[in-house]
Amino acid sequence: MRGSRLFGAAAILCGLLAPGFASVAMTQQQGGTLRVTHRDNPPSASILEEATISTDMPFMAVFNNLVVFDPESPVNRLDRIVPDLATSWAWSDDNRTLTFQLHHNVTWHDGKPFTSADVKCTWDMLTGKTDSKLRKNPRKTWWFNIKDVATDGDDKVVFHLKDPQPSIMAMFASGFAPVYPCHVPANQMRTHPIGTGPFMFKEFKQNESIKLVRNPNYWKPGKPYLDAIEYTIIPNRATMVLAMVTGKFNLTFTGELTPQLMKDIQQQAPSLQCVMQSTNTQGNLLVNRERPPFDNPLIRKAMTLAIDRKAFSDILSQGAYPVGGANLPPPEGFWGWSKEYMETVPGYGADVEKSREEARKIMRSLGYGPDHLLPLKVTTRNIQDYRDAAVILIDHLKTIYIQAELEPIDTSVWYARLLRKDFSVAMNIQGTGTDDPDVQFFENYLCGSERNYTSYCNPELEKKFHEQSMMQDIDARRKLVWEIDKQLQEDGARPVVFFAEAGTCWWPRVHGIRIARNTIYNHWRFEDVWLDQ
Repeated sequence: MRGSRLFGAAAILCGLLAPGFASVAMTQQQGGTLRVTHRDNPPSASILEEATISTDMPFMAVFNNLVVFDPESPVNRLDRIVPDLATSWAWSDDNRTLTFQLHHNVTWHDGKPFTSADVKCTWDMLTGKTDSKLRKNPRKTWWFNIKDVATDGDDKVVFHLKDPQPSIMAMFASGFAPVYPCHVPANQMRTHPIGTGPFMFKEFKQNESIKLVRNPNYWKPGKPYLDAIEYTIIPNRATMVLAMVTGKFNLTFTGELTPQLMKDIQQQAPSLQCVMQSTNTQGNLLVNRERPPFDNPLIRKAMTLAIDRKAFSDILSQGAYPVGGANLPPPEGFWGWSKEYMETVPGYGADVEKSREEARKIMRSLGYGPDHLLPLKVTTRNIQDYRDAAVILIDHLKTIYIQAELEPIDTSVWYARLLRKDFSVAMNIQGTGTDDPDVQFFENYLCGSERNYTSYCNPELEKKFHEQSMMQDIDARRKLVWEIDKQLQEDGARPVVFFAEAGTCWWPRVHGIRIARNTIYNHWRFEDVWLDQ
């Protein structure tokens, strides 16, 4: 039943996207600059080192992956993965060995040849098996199952896995898994990235703009069609919307429009093509369990019980945001809880006041009350989505004797603060980019993971992480995934508050835009995009 809903959603989106997809049947035109809005200043240009769409979207066009999710499929799915730098792949050794055959005659933007050594270097770097270190490695735990990577000539690379892992192909296909060049140091990739992709890096002006230009030697004949892509950083949404409706830009930054904003922008410019999608980002409460008094599990439990998830959805999206656990809810998500199962999870019931009374009882037992409030700062990223959610959280915490104030942090230092655990309580909106439990569990909940911002650690539950990862039976795997997810929420590991849905708009003169229904983190290579000038 869940699968049929997923494919039903895909069919609906195909209808929604018909104008954009049908346009590729027209004759593509060469030339022109695609002008795109951008919401904030990316922390760097290195996709492997960053954890935000602010880096992923603008710089994806510089690179290639081994494989990608099929852009013709409106839902990113494990069974819809197509070649990119790899021409083919094959499993052997009881699904513990994965061999990729690579394209010939591909060159990096600086003219050096791409070979299997670059693939090996990339994953040796990601798994920590080389002296070439990344300053940040937020997705190192994605590759927990890679034993080693070997080359077989220039055009073949072999991944040896510790255990069978069907979902590893989804990680390879993610926009967060580009291949990096062996000969370029990691620090240069942060400021002047070199790739094999359809566009070459030209300029990155902090707080102003990002500019890419056409790669004249791209290894896919005839592509790309655009001469250049320019992103202009506009932090204020009202200013961005005005610039978009007046035609200054061709495309909005992905997932930047709330349901109400998308409605408003279409009223102002009816000819704009807009799509609302699940961003595969979740609002979650981060409580630093290493800092007193939040090292007390009772306080963390009380904070979780204070949350009214429906109120978040109603205020932020007029009820459009779905509620779920760690995994993306259906129908867009394949691994999220059913509504019936979710109602069995503590804190997800409809009687919010009952939960809050339980929370107040806990707080009173710890000495807090109307005359003795717990003061704290709610740290959040200084962009509107985060600030709005943080303000709602502060209001909810007031109901259980917690007096909080907002501490907004600039994007350039936000993730560094989280990595250092330099916060007590934070409102976070985080995306994993791929709808798969291996990504979600190992990235966000594994003991010691860089992205495990709350320092949650449950070795016994981690055994189940590995157990579900190896399972071939989808239904059996989903059953175990739901049980793991329920335990994470009961433990208050990082309470999930909502899943965001947001819109992306472009003018009809832009052709070849691909939007996935279940993520904002893929399909931004722009090699098939062209302008009707």
